[in-house]
Formats: sequence, C-alpha cells, structure tokens
Amino acid sequence: MSTFITTFETTGDGPRLAVKDIIDMVGVPTTGGSRALERKAQPAAADAACLAGARAAGARIVGKTNLHELATMPIGTNPWFGNPVNPLDPALIPGGSSSGSAVAVATDEADTAYGSDTGGSVRIPSACCGTAGLKTTYGRISLEGVWPLSTSLDTVGPMGRDLAGVVLGMQLLEPGFTPAAEAATVVGRLRHLGPDADPVLDEAVDRALAEAGFEVVDIELDWAPFDTHFLNLIVREAWQSDHELLETDPDGLSSETRGGLEFGGMLDDGMVAAARSAQGEWRRQVDDALARCQLLALPTLPLFPPEVGTIDGLDVRLIAHTGPFNFSGHPALALPVPSSARLPGSLQLVGPHGGEELLCGTGAVVEAAVA
Repeated sequence: MSTFITTFETTGDGPRLAVKDIIDMVGVPTTGGSRALERKAQPAAADAACLAGARAAGARIVGKTNLHELATMPIGTNPWFGNPVNPLDPALIPGGSSSGSAVAVATDEADTAYGSDTGGSVRIPSACCGTAGLKTTYGRISLEGVWPLSTSLDTVGPMGRDLAGVVLGMQLLEPGFTPAAEAATVVGRLRHLGPDADPVLDEAVDRALAEAGFEVVDIELDWAPFDTHFLNLIVREAWQSDHELLETDPDGLSSETRGGLEFGGMLDDGMVAAARSAQGEWRRQVDDALARCQLLALPTLPLFPPEVGTIDGLDVRLIAHTGPFNFSGHPALALPVPSSARLPGSLQLVGPHGGEELLCGTGAVVEAAVA
C-alpha cells in the first residue's frame, strides 16, 4: 500500500478525495509518514479546518496518502510505509513530499487530492508524475489541524490529474472558488538555471507559452536572498516543529530526517533573523516583477526526475524553482506540458498574492493549447 498509508471504504457519489497524511481526519491517527509520529499518534479529535468544505460537499475521502517522512524532503520515498510508484516510470522518484497524493490522482484512485507545499511539495511531485498541482498563497487556506514543518512557509493546496482536478480540489478547500473568466495575456519569463539544468525543460516551457499565445517579457531577479537564506529558515523551523520526535524516538526517524533536524538545531537566532529579513526583500522583488506582467513563468523543475536511490537528503536542485515562491508566499501552479524527451515537462506559473483564480483561468488556456 505504497500510495496510501490508510484507505477507507466509501459510499455515495461525491468526488473522490485523497488526503496527505499530515492533515487531521477525525478518528484517524495522523502519522506524517513517520514511525516516530505514528507511535505516539492518537486518533484525531477533529478534522483539520481545510476538510470542512469537502465534508459539506459530500466528498468521499478514499484514503490518507503516503509522503516523504514528516514532509521534509522533495524526493517522495518513505522507508516506513514504502515508496509511492511514479506512474511515468517506476525507476524514477515520485517527487515529494506529497508523493502519494500525486500518484493517487495520476492513477485515477482519486479525483483530486490535498497536499502540502513548503518548498515545492505539491509542485515537485506534480512535475515528476506528469500531473497538476497548485501551491496556494501563504495564509489563504487554514493550517489548523495540519502537522507543521515550517510555519513561515507551509501551505495546503489541491492536486489533480489535470487542471480540472486542481479546480475541483480548490472548490472543496474554498467553496465558491471559480477560475477567472479572463486569462492573463502578459507573462514574465524567469530563468534560474544552474549547471545541471536541462535545456529541454526550458524549451518545453517556451513552446507552451508560445502555443498559448501569451506576450512574453523577460524578467530578471536577484536570486541571492533566496539562495542564501531559504534553507536556513526551513530547517530551523522544521527543528522547532519536530525536535521532540528527534529527542524522544530517534530510531523512529530515518537517518536523513534525523540529520536535517539536527542541522536545524545548530542554527542560531541571528541566522534566522537574517533569513526573515531576506524573505521580506525577496517578496518585494517578486511583487515588483508582477507589477510588470500578470504572471511569471519558468520550469517547475530544472531537471527531469532522477532515479530512486541516486539522490538522498535535500537535493537543492529539486527546490531551486519552487522554493522561491514559498519564500515569497506567492501562489504557483504546476502544469504538465509536452517536451521533446520521453517524459513531459512541467510549466510553473506564479501569480500575485491571492491570484489562484487567475492562475487557474490561465492554466486552462495553456492546457487547451498544448493538448
């Protein structure tokens, strides 16, 4: 049962919803994909706040999905509950941390799924599995009843096999949500290419933007505030969230999770304060860029998904294009697009704060253009 940690028999005709197992569901223990948390977890006394809309709509929760342990890494494998299998190629990582949610929608085991996104955890598995996912604006969706990783960065968002699944999930998270009737027309093209970036993915994004008929303008940012400070903030806050598990049950954590938490515990308050200052500077840069266009565009990942077992720990290449928009708090949509390789690429569109409606309305134009 590598896609799900827990499954449920359902009845009725409501939409099938898969829920990442860091989101509380009344009567069910929340494991966070961790043996240490599973050992201490009690059945949740109440649903997480983000489940209220799904309950009201009669959604059928088909299961709680597997993930990278405690939502800590972008790989998506799990030593305790098995590895969700990438439907595009079982040899490749499914992407994390919301790996089970991406696989559930890709394999039609759910109509939509909830994931969390702190450094790319909705968008990275979407890119790896050829599906769609929406990182919501920081603060838009309540995190009450969601196991924290980094409280300055955490978000909950919907995932789907395609944009329709994402919109459905957003409507369950926020009843009344409707994509914008008018799509963006001017898109700013960002490039943040490291030495390992695959040009095929850049070409796929450029082709998709051209086929959708957007006016594309080049946008340059100074990436230094993100590159220097983002990891310090996320690992320090992860330590604050999970150090009790590290101290009371270290054998219930994988070695990579233990290492990451231990590193976070070594950072001093000055480094965290510097990260928060840089976060504000970076947010202003992204806001300024969005004042010159309606949306920003870049590949969701700078590389195709690596093979399972070839990377471990926090491979910063995997978060290079997604983490910046957790750091800034902006919403971002990952959509599959054709590439000249055997695997699809993934286009990431980034919108202004509260711009999920515009992202989904514009995503529909892209999806139709590349179909």
